[in-house]
Amino acid sequence: MAPLTPVLETRLELPTQSVFYRLYRPHAPSGRRLLLLHGGGVAGALTWEGILPHLRHWPEIVVPDLRGSGDTYYPDGLDHPFEAEDVVDDLAALRQHLGWHAFDLGGYSYGGLIAMLLKTRLGADVEKTYLFEPALLGRIKQEDGMASRERMLLAAHLLRQETQAGLDVFLDVVAPGRTRGSKNEALVRSRLSQRPAGLAYAVECVSHAGAGIDRDELVARQADVSSFIGGRSSPELDRLCRRIAAGRSDWSCHLIAGADHALPFQKPEQIGRIMNEEMERYLTRT
Repeated sequence: MAPLTPVLETRLELPTQSVFYRLYRPHAPSGRRLLLLHGGGVAGALTWEGILPHLRHWPEIVVPDLRGSGDTYYPDGLDHPFEAEDVVDDLAALRQHLGWHAFDLGGYSYGGLIAMLLKTRLGADVEKTYLFEPALLGRIKQEDGMASRERMLLAAHLLRQETQAGLDVFLDVVAPGRTRGSKNEALVRSRLSQRPAGLAYAVECVSHAGAGIDRDELVARQADVSSFIGGRSSPELDRLCRRIAAGRSDWSCHLIAGADHALPFQKPEQIGRIMNEEMERYLTRT
């Protein structure tokens, strides 16, 4: 299926960030709006371009580049450290700029964490949420989470010194089940190498958030969630998702067979179909 062409590619100029975003207006029957947040190191359009043509319920979709990625930069055009709440501030300002009141939300990896924090801040204004292996939800035991954060901070340090060594550590944490040495891994490495300092700061942003966020409380603040996990990703992530879903009627888990952490790139048609089906179920309940 041919990729969608954005009707608008522009910037929101904020005091501390020049936020680049794309607006898509596919033909769709309802008046819903969807904000899609990418993962660390790969910009919004590239992350979601395979999924967008398959979505049926959203005549207005916005895909921003988050801090540290794509064409979003500090005013001086360089990369600098930032925290998760800074990114949430950017998106809250973008939402106000767009004039959106209620909208649906999707977030992948780093963007998944930001999506959860944005939902926490905006409450019922965020309606349906789609989470794709969101950062911080991959470890069940506290000590596992601490070890993971230490390795991610090492990855960030190495990314600023030697990109490929940093990517080795980063990928071993986020995608331990990947096929090493494959053409797919080479493509992932090529994408992540475009802005290594921005990726390093995104990794540190997630690590800092993990040290200060109560994960159980963050999960409790979410509502109407469809969660997607790669079949070759961390088994702990799948178990945690299913444990959450077992205690709630508004949380569903979808295991995407054959995919790893890069699932939006690997299975876009399947993911788009499930997103549509989940929205249809959501609409019948509300």
